[in-house]
Amino acid sequence: MSSAADQEALPENDIRPAAAVWPGAPQPLGARYRAPGNGAVEGTNFALWAGGAEAVELCLFDEGGGERRLPLTELTHEIWHGFVPGVRPGMRYGYRVHGRWDPWTGHRFNPAKLLLDPYARAVDGARGGAADGFSGTPAEVYAHVRDWPDRHLADTVRDERDSAPYVPKGVVVGGDVGADEWLDDRRPKTPWPDSVVYELHVRGFTMRHPGVPERLRGTYAGLGHRAAVEHLAGLGVTAVELLPVHQFAHEDALGRRGLRNYWGYNSIGYFAPHAGYAATGTRGEQVGEFRQMVRALHAAGIEVILDVVYNHTAEGSELGPTFSLRGIDNRGYYRLGPDPRHYADYTGCGNTLGVVQPQVLRLITDSLRYWVTEMGVDGFRFDLASALARVARGGDDGFDMLHPFLAVISQDPVLRRVKLIAEPWDATAGGYQVGGFPPLWSEWNDRYRDAVRDFWRGALPDVRDLGYRLSGSSDLYGWGGRRPYASVNFVTAHDGFTLRDLVSYERKHNEANGEGNRDGTDDNRSWNCGHEGETDDAGINELRRKQVKNLLATLLLSTGVPMLVAGDEMGRTQRGNNNAYCQDNEVSWVDWSLLDDPGWGSVHRLARRLIELRRTHPVLRRRAFFAGRPHGDGGLRDLAWFTARGTEMSEADWYAPRDTFGMFLSGTDIAQRGPQGEAVLDDSFLVVLHAGGAETDFVLPGAPWAREYEVVVDTAAEETGAEKRVPGGERLPVAPRSVILLRKTG
Repeated sequence: MSSAADQEALPENDIRPAAAVWPGAPQPLGARYRAPGNGAVEGTNFALWAGGAEAVELCLFDEGGGERRLPLTELTHEIWHGFVPGVRPGMRYGYRVHGRWDPWTGHRFNPAKLLLDPYARAVDGARGGAADGFSGTPAEVYAHVRDWPDRHLADTVRDERDSAPYVPKGVVVGGDVGADEWLDDRRPKTPWPDSVVYELHVRGFTMRHPGVPERLRGTYAGLGHRAAVEHLAGLGVTAVELLPVHQFAHEDALGRRGLRNYWGYNSIGYFAPHAGYAATGTRGEQVGEFRQMVRALHAAGIEVILDVVYNHTAEGSELGPTFSLRGIDNRGYYRLGPDPRHYADYTGCGNTLGVVQPQVLRLITDSLRYWVTEMGVDGFRFDLASALARVARGGDDGFDMLHPFLAVISQDPVLRRVKLIAEPWDATAGGYQVGGFPPLWSEWNDRYRDAVRDFWRGALPDVRDLGYRLSGSSDLYGWGGRRPYASVNFVTAHDGFTLRDLVSYERKHNEANGEGNRDGTDDNRSWNCGHEGETDDAGINELRRKQVKNLLATLLLSTGVPMLVAGDEMGRTQRGNNNAYCQDNEVSWVDWSLLDDPGWGSVHRLARRLIELRRTHPVLRRRAFFAGRPHGDGGLRDLAWFTARGTEMSEADWYAPRDTFGMFLSGTDIAQRGPQGEAVLDDSFLVVLHAGGAETDFVLPGAPWAREYEVVVDTAAEETGAEKRVPGGERLPVAPRSVILLRKTG
């Protein structure tokens, strides 16, 4: 063994045989760099959980790709560990794990395959980046013989070829951020009721932005650039929800079709920012670049929420490649089926992480805490969250509200304080759990999406369901102390039509995906306004813009947390593609020239105005469900519903087909108090929604509701002035297919 002095004299990240492996420590997991000083020797501690392994080799790579294998001989509580003096930040590394090859019992160890550290904080050399001409996953990356003649048995035949030249490597990262870097008083900490979420793709948001320097487009630095941040702040959103930024891989089938995974729901590294979105480098620079982006957004008062994919990995089914967990301990990381050669697949992606296993639960929670405490993020949206809360007791694989995953999150002192959003379903019928998650969680509310879409296309049999959706979905979330902000309301998301396409197409047009237009949902609940696709017909285009305004107004005037999708506020189109997961091109990228179009520019102005109204009026962002009664002497009911005749809706009215109705929100009957216990008072508003194709009259409710109203927003008018006043009890002409917001003035 060489001395400390010898180690310090070695060239940077030298991997010659002189380098030694000291026992090191089993905690923390991953590669943790230790700087010299106070008598400490510079180097890196490596620790890997591999419960079923027989031996583990640490593999270090020099600049030319040369590899040195160092056995990790220390084993503590199923964690293999060692400290290597002289290893500095920037060193690339991986593991080779030895053990049984017996797919029939779930064992898939193969030391010929270089494996990515699950705790790697940066990844270098991932194939499928923006410039490397990815054309498919090499056969060497598979632990089995991918091209075995008998495909039924292919996954049982071990492939002995070395995968190291073809797979990404972990990178040692130094300079951990101190706890004071992300102190609460430096975060926006926007309360849930005040939040407006904006779902965006790091790459797609800036790829065509004229104000972002070309070298920064499509990167974390681009999203943190002043031009990008100014649009978000000007629009008024309070949080960005980023499509997956964990390191992900591209599917072989896409590469063979000349495509790549654009959305990123194919994770291989839960601690590493995706290297393909870095402008500054992939030897750890991506970590600092991501942190700088978060700082820029925080400085503008914008929170950062990550869309995270802990339900499955990019390794897919037993016929998929081996990047990491499959080769480290297949049985320990994944949920296997009754036949352990195959996987339990609740995700539709070939595998499901075994969250009931302590080491997997630790992997997930360690990752979440890392992104909060060291990367500065403010919350998470969990993809297919129901798959994370599947029980596995007595053959029952149902959803369990007391699942260890949900329990650990609820008591964790870091995670219980951030925003938690569930996509409350998975790929199986039993996974649909809208309204089923416990307190602390908010949920994507697809019942809101469906009801609003159906109303504006004239397909609702009655308005009972819509009434619940507009008022916070108390039927779903009014239990266990949950609040209206448990409902994340949305009309569109990354998955499906854009808002413009929702009013331009009735059928999906996914031919560019190369799957014969079979992919993507057929249940679009859309209306093309009389013509399929783009048209030069001025009347149809005017109607489409008005329908987009109607959908935006409905969303932003509803109780709950609204979520917009990047570009919907300016008419972004995907040309009818409702599953653009593999379209890393202008189909998916935001087209900023739309802001210069007079028609779509008016949509953007309306979105800004509605968000500002929501920000300034607490009656539009309630913290408690409506009670349907006054909250003080002489008050009005906090919520009332009206027919076009100006009469309150009866039980029979809710059960009848209806394309016009009004929602009255009383600003003097808000069930909340200010920070010093004072009553919260606001203006009262009447929202009139008219989905019919002909002009109609709406009789405005008179006393005691109001003696006079002023029109604040009218989606049928380009601009609306406050000078238009209408007495209560009078008829208000309502244009076909429009929303009118009126403020009580007397």
